[in-house]
Amino acid sequence: MEFTIDFVSVRRIIAQEYREAREEITTLGPLAAYEQSQRRHDERIAAAPDVSTLACKNGCSWCCHFTIDVRPVEVFRILDFVERHLSAADQERVRSEVTTNRATIQPLSDIERMQHNVRCPFLVAGRCTIYAARPQTCRNYHATDAAGCQKSFEEPDNLDIDPEFAPLVYQYGGAHVEAFSRAMQDAGYDVAAYEMNTALATAMEQLAAARKRFETKEQTFPELAGEEVPPEFMDDAEREGL
Repeated sequence: MEFTIDFVSVRRIIAQEYREAREEITTLGPLAAYEQSQRRHDERIAAAPDVSTLACKNGCSWCCHFTIDVRPVEVFRILDFVERHLSAADQERVRSEVTTNRATIQPLSDIERMQHNVRCPFLVAGRCTIYAARPQTCRNYHATDAAGCQKSFEEPDNLDIDPEFAPLVYQYGGAHVEAFSRAMQDAGYDVAAYEMNTALATAMEQLAAARKRFETKEQTFPELAGEEVPPEFMDDAEREGL
């Protein structure tokens, strides 16, 4: 799906989020800054002019069976949320499912991973149990027709399916994520992307050591192959004079 970038809005979001995120990372620390950024993320998506075209609703969970990548700050935000808000039994269930998912996903290539459904360990009865702390990718995944999402779920090996999305919702969310990531990167933190189940399982096994590496601005998961996420909106905004 082709779309025209709304440079005015994208530049505004990037400038505002980068400025606020840098200040909060310095004064509050990366995890508290990320939690504040999540609130703004939701507000910006809700303010997109085409948000009313979205088909997403409570109980729709086709996309919760697609594997996603997360950055280290998201891993620790999720684990902190789980510890505070999920029961001991639910925490044990999550740990078990994360471990099982990792064993399924780790041997797969990137393409094979895209062609394989894996139920999110936080999905229960069609609903997200960590919705307030859900990853940036989940916040940015929207569709204007749920039939495309269902088709992707039913035909995971069909990579030609391209669900329809709302261009401005996509841009507002993408610009926000890139601005926060750049703020984290410029502050010296690891912003590599890791497959969620693999990163969560690794963090659970070595929580203190992994958190210390993150906080001291080292590579958080040295045993994993993190991926650098190329910017989509930052470069265009900067070329336009941000």
